[in-house]
Amino acid sequence: MAWPQTYLLFGKGLAFSALLAATPIFTLLVLLGVLRRPSWIAGLSGLGITLALAIGGYRMPITTAVSAALQGAAFGLFPISWIVFWAIALFRVTEVTGKFEIIKQSVSRLTPDLRLQALLIAFAFGAFLEGAAGFGTPVAIAATMLTGLGFSAFTASALCLLANTAPVAFGSIAIPVVTLAGTTGLALDKLSSAVGSFCAPVSLVLPTYLIVAMWGFRGVAGIWFPAAAAGLSFASVQFVVSNFIGPQLTDILASLTAMLTLVVVLRYWHPTTDHASEYLRKRGLLERNVSEYSMAEAIYAWLPYVLLVVCVLLWGYRPIQTLLNSVSVAIPWPFLHNVVWRMPPIVARSAPYPAIFNLNWFAASGTSCMIATLLSAICLRMSPVKFVHVLLSVVRTLLLPTVTVTSVLAMAFLMNYSGATATLGLAFSATGAVFPFFSALLGWLGVFLTGSDTAANALFGGLQVITAGRLGMDPVLLAASNSAGGVMGKMISLQTIAVAAAATGMSVADQSKLFRFTLKHSLLLASVIGGLALLYVYVVHLRWS
Repeated sequence: MAWPQTYLLFGKGLAFSALLAATPIFTLLVLLGVLRRPSWIAGLSGLGITLALAIGGYRMPITTAVSAALQGAAFGLFPISWIVFWAIALFRVTEVTGKFEIIKQSVSRLTPDLRLQALLIAFAFGAFLEGAAGFGTPVAIAATMLTGLGFSAFTASALCLLANTAPVAFGSIAIPVVTLAGTTGLALDKLSSAVGSFCAPVSLVLPTYLIVAMWGFRGVAGIWFPAAAAGLSFASVQFVVSNFIGPQLTDILASLTAMLTLVVVLRYWHPTTDHASEYLRKRGLLERNVSEYSMAEAIYAWLPYVLLVVCVLLWGYRPIQTLLNSVSVAIPWPFLHNVVWRMPPIVARSAPYPAIFNLNWFAASGTSCMIATLLSAICLRMSPVKFVHVLLSVVRTLLLPTVTVTSVLAMAFLMNYSGATATLGLAFSATGAVFPFFSALLGWLGVFLTGSDTAANALFGGLQVITAGRLGMDPVLLAASNSAGGVMGKMISLQTIAVAAAATGMSVADQSKLFRFTLKHSLLLASVIGGLALLYVYVVHLRWS
């Protein structure tokens, strides 16, 4: 039986309805940021409030509401938790076999400065993983590497969450932009160009911003040149590729250029100060001395991550991707698929809201990481018994983080299908002439709720286009603002924080601290994207359509 969405509650106006629709978000903010409760408790509490809102406020049938929540939970298990599991397993393989000690030494040979190690791994290598795989892979892999190098769980997680911003819009072979084009009907090349024009200015300053955010302005002393070189190389390639080649290879080419630039710069240039090491030592982190290793031993130690890169690239190669997808199963979700109908003004005409669960075991990014992990265990001569013990330890580690991920995604899906997210979107779209600024914040809200720029684009892309038509603005610009603003919400989404916490073994207290830390940076960077949108509309007068 079809159920049409409604966006105004209890016959009241939009302001009242939006305030009520935001109660699940307020619940998360208060529990995490004020009361400092564990993220899994915040997630379950937010889900409970959302169920009450959907059934009692939006009059959503109970069966439909429960089904929507279950689909979100299923998505949290696969592909999200699937990726995290194998990312941590890969790290544990290198750790148990003793190879990560050699990896640390090889990175220290390139630069002993912890700030530059953070730029290499969190910014450059993390951006590569985002472009090739996405969906939590860069945070899980890069954070585990940084903790192994001696960073605290909080510092490693904060660095990776801040770094995993500008690349997200073109992540996982540009799935967010491709999805945005598909849901809006706008030209992919124009959207790619517009999103690149938003992200490149942020990418330019992001390496320096990372250092300042973690170590203050004095932390930039002595390393301003490599930080500037990394930002300039990444941003310039990101802009050129997104504008003149296409979105699919934007992150991969930009990140490889940034890594190569840093390696070349550090080969001939060395920092004069190392405030980062001093900062970490004061907090009780001891730097461990590692013996010298030969070049052959270093290459052998890096083999698991070489295999990861190869597998990720193969999984993204279109012919192989097509082959792997041929055995995928698209499951119409029971009691939800085409049961909910989206109504104007969210869509131009009323239309059923599809609910398809894509069971793509072979094509999923997590599976590429699984293959890399299995190959690594074989190549590093790990016994089957020891490998099984590693996997069991990862299962124990991920129990509570998985509860967080599944509950928050259940909440996000339920907000989407009940109409609560659309109510919030309509409230943003009612801002009139300043809507370009709030257009970015709308994307930010979508990613905060769903943890995915792809999902936020699918959710709000159509609304951005409709609002642009009403206000006489460029729909490509506003749709791109949604995607670029959305990536700034990635660092505060509970599922992303849960991934970081699981990867680093972060304490409950540090999880709350991490949320409060990233919240201010998330709002600031989203506001920067909103400011760029206003600049492009009213000052520079950029148009792509």
